[in-house]
Amino acid sequence: MSEKPKVLFLCTGHPERSEMAEGLLRSIAGERMNPVSAAVEPAPVDPLAVNAMKEVGIDISQQQVKDVKAAFQERFAYAIGLGDLAKERCPVFPFAFRLFRWSLEDPTAIEGPLEERLSAFRRVRNQLDHHVREFLNQIARDHRQAMPAR
Repeated sequence: MSEKPKVLFLCTGHPERSEMAEGLLRSIAGERMNPVSAAVEPAPVDPLAVNAMKEVGIDISQQQVKDVKAAFQERFAYAIGLGDLAKERCPVFPFAFRLFRWSLEDPTAIEGPLEERLSAFRRVRNQLDHHVREFLNQIARDHRQAMPAR
């Protein structure tokens, strides 16, 4: 039996986007993939990220984000850079079969009342949900195309 493909979600700043993406992939793909999150600036899980994910039935409160240096010591089938490509620079990740980049706002950059900040986390969560589903569809299409015809 082959090993589950490892998927790295790498945040260019704080880890909120990678933590949410990890939780979404784990929820949507189940046991088919092994998601891991890492960040350039690791930090504890942001309570607003936890709240936004709980709203859709996903608990990320116990997830552990890796430092980029620790992630560089592993091999991944897929590495996905998460950041605002206009503002942030995603590191090159050489130990991945395929590299993706998803441009997403940094929800921690939003200032203001609690509801406005939580709204930013919800927006990013919804964008990540879309991206994760598209990613899984792309992987499935690639797999079907690689299968020999019978």
